[in-house]
Amino acid sequence: MDLVPTIDMIGENGTALAGGALLGMLFGFFAQKTAFCTRSAVLDLTRRRGVSALAIWFLGFAVAILGVQMLLVQGALDVSETRFFSTAQSLSGALIGGLVFGIGMVLARGCVSRLLVLSASGNLRAIFTILVTALVGSATYDGLLVPLRDSIGGLWNTASIGGNDLLVHAALPQSAGLWIGIILTLGALGLAIVARLPVWKAIGAVMVGLTIVGGWYFTYTLSTQVFEPIQAESLSFVRPLATTSALAGGASSAFGLDQGLLIGTILGAFAAALLSHQFRVATFSEAGSLSIVRYAIGGVLMGFGGILAVGCTVGAGLTGGSVLAASSLTGLAAMMLGAVLADRLVDGVRASSQTYPLTGRLPN
Repeated sequence: MDLVPTIDMIGENGTALAGGALLGMLFGFFAQKTAFCTRSAVLDLTRRRGVSALAIWFLGFAVAILGVQMLLVQGALDVSETRFFSTAQSLSGALIGGLVFGIGMVLARGCVSRLLVLSASGNLRAIFTILVTALVGSATYDGLLVPLRDSIGGLWNTASIGGNDLLVHAALPQSAGLWIGIILTLGALGLAIVARLPVWKAIGAVMVGLTIVGGWYFTYTLSTQVFEPIQAESLSFVRPLATTSALAGGASSAFGLDQGLLIGTILGAFAAALLSHQFRVATFSEAGSLSIVRYAIGGVLMGFGGILAVGCTVGAGLTGGSVLAASSLTGLAAMMLGAVLADRLVDGVRASSQTYPLTGRLPN
């Protein structure tokens, strides 16, 4: 993929912004159409409400791993110099940050990516929570909460266990990653059949996974063709929220992949909501709506926990998970555990007496 003509036309930042916007539009569109949500996938399973949400999430996750590992085996992608492997990653941050984030996404009724999609669908509760998450994320990324982040993150890192590559720890060759992707994808397809997932939802889940693959391929290709060195990366949402809020009063020339991803996700989800007639303004005043305080606390926890864990359920779970980074998979597992614990402790009594739709999806 030759990006030089585009770089010459709109510059390096402009190319990154445009690429991020395209990837974001695809992710937002298909995430909205399929209701792709880590929280729903975990809680539907633990509440025994069906496995359709889990099938959608698992298929997207498996395809992301399969596609990225295929690129690595073919030599079309090199992640050795990315943040996941070029420096030691915090395992204490992944564990503690993941737990905190998981609790937050239950309190806020959705993770960061899901709330962005809901925001574009007219949900004012989601918009409020995203703003809180962005502000706290900015303070954690480059503000008042940096000392606390560093003190927790410095407790234990991957240098003490011999690196961040799961395949290296398992003494497996790079080609084993491809087989892991194949096995997981076959398992996800089997789960989709068991859940009787409609074909269009299965395709949408696959497309979500492919946006992760596309993000890695685009940013790696861009990194080989720009003058100023950049690191290859893929989709993430909590860091873009943090960096964008910090740039809000700055020059638009500083905008790049992160901001394009946010803009594209909102536009893609908005288009999908309109096409499916699911755009509806939802406020805190609606009957059955939870307290604004609960959403605020959830946003605070996700903003801090997501930066501490170096990613949200997409940034750590799918992007980091697709390259089999031990810290990212640890963070994802901690997020899921935090969600289960919060659901049991905070929503346990209410959940036992509340009826949900037969689709297996939890209300937002």
